[in-house]
This record gives sequence, C-alpha cells and structure tokens, in this order.
Amino acid sequence: MTRNIPFHRVHITDDEIGAVIETLRSGWLTMGPKTVEFEEKFRDYIFAGPGAPPENRFSVSFNSATAALHLALKAIGLQSGDEVIIPTNTFVATAEVVTYFGAVPVLCDVEYDTHNIDAAKIEALVTPRTRAIIPVHYGGQMCDMDEIMAIAGRHGLRVVEDAAHCLPSAYKGRRVGTIGDITCFSFYATKPLACGEGGMAVTTNPDFARTMKINRLHGISRDAWDRYTDKGTWYYEVVDNGHKYNTTDLQSALGITQLAKLGQMQAMRQTVAGIYTAAFAGSAVIAPVIRADRETSWHLYAIKVNNRDALMGKLKENGISTSLHFIPVHRQPYYAARYGYKPGDYPVAEKIYARSVSLPIYPDLSGEDARYVAGKVLEYAE
Repeated sequence: MTRNIPFHRVHITDDEIGAVIETLRSGWLTMGPKTVEFEEKFRDYIFAGPGAPPENRFSVSFNSATAALHLALKAIGLQSGDEVIIPTNTFVATAEVVTYFGAVPVLCDVEYDTHNIDAAKIEALVTPRTRAIIPVHYGGQMCDMDEIMAIAGRHGLRVVEDAAHCLPSAYKGRRVGTIGDITCFSFYATKPLACGEGGMAVTTNPDFARTMKINRLHGISRDAWDRYTDKGTWYYEVVDNGHKYNTTDLQSALGITQLAKLGQMQAMRQTVAGIYTAAFAGSAVIAPVIRADRETSWHLYAIKVNNRDALMGKLKENGISTSLHFIPVHRQPYYAARYGYKPGDYPVAEKIYARSVSLPIYPDLSGEDARYVAGKVLEYAE
C-alpha cells in the first residue's frame, strides 16, 4: 500500500484551536490585544539569549515576511537607484521588495555546502550606490554574520536579515535577531512558527521600529488598538504614505501558542533530520552540512543528488511529496529580462539548483515515515 507523506503538515493541537476560539469569542479579530501580546512575547523570546542588547528591543508584526522586509528597507531609507546585495538562491520576495523602491537587487553567488550567501564574494559587489545587504538564512542555518557585519561596517551599509526559515536558530551562541540592523521572520503556513500568514521584524533601533510601525497601517500615527480602547480617541493623523500590512488577533493567537512550543517542535524536526543523515551516510546522497558554530531550526532538509528530476518523480510515485528551494532569482524571466541576468552567471547556485531536493521534515512526521522516505531516496538516488 502506497503511503501519503505530504511535504509539510502544520503542527496544530487543541492549544492552538482553543486560542483561536477564545479570540473569536473576545469579539476582537483584527490587530488588538493578542497582537500586542504576541509582539511582546516574541520580542522577549528573541532578546532573551546571549548577545541580546540590554535595552532598545522592539518587535513589529506584519501580515507577511514580505511586508516586514519591505518596510525594513523603507526604515533604513532605501531610495530609487540604490543597490542591495542579496543571494540569488532565495525566494523571489527577497528581490521583489528591493524593486518596490526602484532600487536594484545585486545578486551574489552562494556556498555549495550551506546554500547561504558566500560572504567572500560580497565585498567585490559593493559600489558607491550600495545601501544594504540582505543575508538569507537558508533552511534555518544562519549565514556568516561576523564577516557580513564587518563588510557592512567598512562600507557604511545596513544589514537586513531575511530569517524566514530561522526560528529558532543561533550563530556562535547568539540568537537570530540580535545581530543585524533589522531581522525579518515569516509565519507562513509551512514555517517553523506557523500562523497561516504573518511576519515580524525585530530591531534595536527605535527610529526603525517607529517607522515600520507607522507604515504598516496606512501611515497612521496611532494603531487601531490604541484608537478603539479607552486609551485612545477617534482622532488620527496620517504622517507617512503607508501600507495595509498589519496582522490580526486571530493570527497572533496562533503565534503565541506556537511560540511557546518552538523548542519542542525544533527537537522533533531534529529527530527527523538525524534519521535522514544517519541513513544517507556513505551513500551517493549529499546531506545538509551544519557548521559547528551554528544551531539550525531544521526548517528544510535539502539533499543533493545527480538525478534530481527522476528522484522527485520516483518519490512522488511512492507517495512522498518533495519540493525545491529555490529556483535562483537570476533564472526567473522577469529578473533576467530587467537586469540582464543569465544562466551561468552564478555557477554555484546553478549547481545546487540542478541537484537539490527538499525532503519532508516537520514535527508530526513519524520516525517510521522518515525511515520510509530515507529508504526510498536511497533506492532511487544516483
């Protein structure tokens, strides 16, 4: 009998269901008290570990990580004609937000083992127009942040981290979110903390936090929650040309519950990763490499093989869903046409793209199913 193993299944229990029901019964569905609570608890979680600054800790919630990245770039003052260095091996949203300003996404090749931006190749891309670097922490493993921050310091650049995959993760004992100027997280349905949709930005810069908070809700100087409680009034002022990027209390109720389980869910994914890695040792399958000074969320488990397409087809025949992360930005028709990127410009990313397969890895994937996946990979991989 063929099994049915999806690429992802969200970890939802009676805790999450109860939290949403409680919020529905409260009568407040949009941004309100649960959103405030979620922001505060998320801020305290990120800045609780080593490396956290003693003060000026801020978190701002959004309806997506894309929105968080967009307003993070607005907060640092990105302008038309500026350049932002990003890895080509990322989801298109990382490049997309740069183009919102009429700025240019400058692509950088990546490391073959980690799939992260190659810090050794960044500095050669810096020009007088470069304004920022967006490192993308692939699969949950953080980039070489010491080297990236040093480059940014030498050239007066801002660092906006794309940490969509990265809860919980750490770099040299420092929790993700405590290193760059602004760090942006995703709460999409497949992410380690899942709200269906949603995002968060954290920063230690009060001006950045204020700009993002105002601009997530039409540029209004007061949030809806403040205006519709006894703390606020009906009067509001539009002080910037903002966006409709706020999250809701329904999403935040899920987020609060999932945040409390992050460690537990990471341990469950790590168990699956351990089964895979042990099974692939000594085989033709190249397993993910996690560096000794990093802790990964294990959001992704991306292997490399020589017969990517054939393997994915065989796994599908055997009831196993897989995915690919990512089709490089320079291969996307829009970006190739607009900026002149060509296949072959980024050879390491091309090699990864040709060989990479993302296997199922999520908290509720049983050990039995993980061993079944590993066995089928070994059966068909070349």
